[in-house]
Amino acid sequence: MNPLLSIAYVVAVKVFKKTTPNGKVTVYLGKRDFIDHLDHCDPIDGVIVVDNDYLKGRKVYAQVSTTYRYGREEDEVMGLKFSKEMVLAKEQVVPGKEKYELTPIQEKLIRKFGKGAFPFTFHFPANSPCSVTLQPGEDAQGKPLGVEYCVRAFVADNPEDRGHKRSALTLAIKKLQYAPLGVAVRQPSSLVSKGFTFSQGKINLEVTLDREIYYHGEKISASVTISNNSRKSVRNIKVSAVQHCEVTMVNSQFSRHVAGLETREGCPITPGASFSKVFYLVPLASSNKDRWGIALDGHLKDDDVNLASSTLVPEGKCPIEALGIIISYSIRVKVNCGTLGGELVTDVPFKLLNPAPVLNCWAGSIGKEKANALKKAKSIERTRYENSCYADDDDNIVFEDFARLRLNEPDE
Repeated sequence: MNPLLSIAYVVAVKVFKKTTPNGKVTVYLGKRDFIDHLDHCDPIDGVIVVDNDYLKGRKVYAQVSTTYRYGREEDEVMGLKFSKEMVLAKEQVVPGKEKYELTPIQEKLIRKFGKGAFPFTFHFPANSPCSVTLQPGEDAQGKPLGVEYCVRAFVADNPEDRGHKRSALTLAIKKLQYAPLGVAVRQPSSLVSKGFTFSQGKINLEVTLDREIYYHGEKISASVTISNNSRKSVRNIKVSAVQHCEVTMVNSQFSRHVAGLETREGCPITPGASFSKVFYLVPLASSNKDRWGIALDGHLKDDDVNLASSTLVPEGKCPIEALGIIISYSIRVKVNCGTLGGELVTDVPFKLLNPAPVLNCWAGSIGKEKANALKKAKSIERTRYENSCYADDDDNIVFEDFARLRLNEPDE
């Protein structure tokens, strides 16, 4: 190939920005989603650009806060609150520190904006919960239940002053987890039996999944085997994907079916007979719209929002020690043995997660379904705000506005 005809490809850096209503202070973040890797979490690194003539001796402060809402806002009466708001970190950004260890995105932004740019870096506390939003019902009026994070910047004379709305801004961020890399493939399974008081023999039910971890949008394969060694008959079979939520603040638990089917295929399974079949389920947020209590990743207004990912904990720790809203999933199989025989039920746990971005380079070798899941995860950020981006070719930076998230932010 003629070297003169070769083309150099430059990858642009995406930067999210938001400006105060008076246009004097702008915050830039390299990303909105920060990943919890169990042993560490991505730092919240950004830059504040401010007009020094505007400050007139005042200072610019930044903070990271979380809101943990565990009850309906419309039920808050006589001073009773069903939410907990906490400031996780706070610092004065302008005037800034003389020496500051910069991240690559901060170096790029400071080089572009010059002396008016001031860096800031925050870290999530250890064991801080992941972002989860519980889908409200049709008659809900207040803010949705769940765990939310935001970065707030404001101009004030001292850190205790919250500042004026015209000189303050809030950026909603998310703390998420990805599927771990290099995990051995395991096939979860369950084997249960049911006997009858006035009848000999048992009905045996075995359920096996093809693997433990699935990506959002993937098809879950459940192999169901029934052996009827009793005198009863099996009337029908129900297979469901169940989302389990544990709200640690009030120590409550509840479950929601996010996918399911019922079949009479092969039924009745008469005494001495056997049945074996593979059932497929695809749990999706789009199939559970307007259902109260369904846990979601991120904001309700996001078109590509997924069901909440399974909560992961570091090795050696118990999941019940996690904070916030703990999410888990299982495949539940119910076998109906008639009015007098009752039901035989078993749950097989699995994990539902987002694929780690590094897996994109493996997409050609991991199968069509995983590749599609990876493609969807990659396209979420591109499609959600594609109309609010503009490029700065000189610095290979693509700026994306936070304005569309303004409706989701708390009132100041």
